[in-house]
Amino acid sequence: MATKTSSQKRSAKPAAKKATALAAPRSRQVTGSGDARFAEVIALIEKARARGYQAVNTVLVEHYWELGAYISGKIATAEWGDGVVEDLATDLARRYPGARGYTRPNLFRMRQFFEAYRANRKVSPLVRQLPWTHHLIILSQAKPVETREFYILAAIKERWSKRELERQIRSGAVLREAKAAKKVSPTVTQLHPTAIDEFKNAYNIEFLGLAADHSEANLHGSLLRNLGRFLTELGRDFCFVGSQYPVQVGNQDFAIDLVFFHRSLQCLVAFELKTEKFKPADLGQLSFYVEALDRDVKKPHERPSIGVLLCATKDDEVVEYALARTTSPTLVAEYQTFLPPKEVLRAKLHELYAQLVMRDDTLTNTRQTSGAKSAKVRV
Repeated sequence: MATKTSSQKRSAKPAAKKATALAAPRSRQVTGSGDARFAEVIALIEKARARGYQAVNTVLVEHYWELGAYISGKIATAEWGDGVVEDLATDLARRYPGARGYTRPNLFRMRQFFEAYRANRKVSPLVRQLPWTHHLIILSQAKPVETREFYILAAIKERWSKRELERQIRSGAVLREAKAAKKVSPTVTQLHPTAIDEFKNAYNIEFLGLAADHSEANLHGSLLRNLGRFLTELGRDFCFVGSQYPVQVGNQDFAIDLVFFHRSLQCLVAFELKTEKFKPADLGQLSFYVEALDRDVKKPHERPSIGVLLCATKDDEVVEYALARTTSPTLVAEYQTFLPPKEVLRAKLHELYAQLVMRDDTLTNTRQTSGAKSAKVRV
């Protein structure tokens, strides 16, 4: 067998290294979460898993609804008492030792679940779209029927996680969404008839952990550092466009605190931040920014922009006067840096429902009066 000389061995090493380099993949980015080349495959898998989870949840909630209806019927006809439900839980535990959902408390929760929504034509078809854990939170923490309805619809629309749902209930989201409390200019409802449903009277940003004497710079910086959570608070149709968004008018440069795009309304939304109580003069600056966005930034297919003045506090009567004659599509909201006490929330909820009852009574009386008049005409 022929042996290689030392010079031949030296020349073979570079060739071997070159062959190895050619055989290796040209680009392989491996991150902490896996190989970047497989990102699309992972996305497909995660999408399928999410669909599978949703399908399982739908079947589970529908199953609990049926069980709740059955138990409710048996108890309503006095065929069953509490003791029978206890026996049922024991029997099911013996038959299905690995199943944890058929305990006595959970069986009574199924009954409560069914009885809470069976007469509500708007909500009952939608209950299958939320996980069972969401329903347990709503049933235990939101008592009035109208409040439960609000949180079910909002959780479905905004796709709130369990933690976010609990946070929204603690912060009194149902009060911040009350249409009667929202302060918008007439132009907003003229240009965007559904806009009042997309904005809140107040935004809770307690997750920022701001000090009581925070500045606008503190507020602005904290919102940017917690942008994901702020977007959740705003609503799922808000998309971030920019911070200190530059606009040029004439020879002067200006910067809008925050600019978003709203997918449903198909328009830009300018946010101006104020750490003080609302002053009517603040609307002039915001109207100017909205006009600049419409003239120089808005695309032809987009709808007119909206301005939101987000301030620390506001006097609703002063806001109403300030917005009454403005021709700019603007609205005023306040931000809250802490969760309100339960006693305050409870008092405000009672006040809200008292207003709703009065409104319903007025509508009923109006219908009855008009019906009596039409009957009189026919006679």
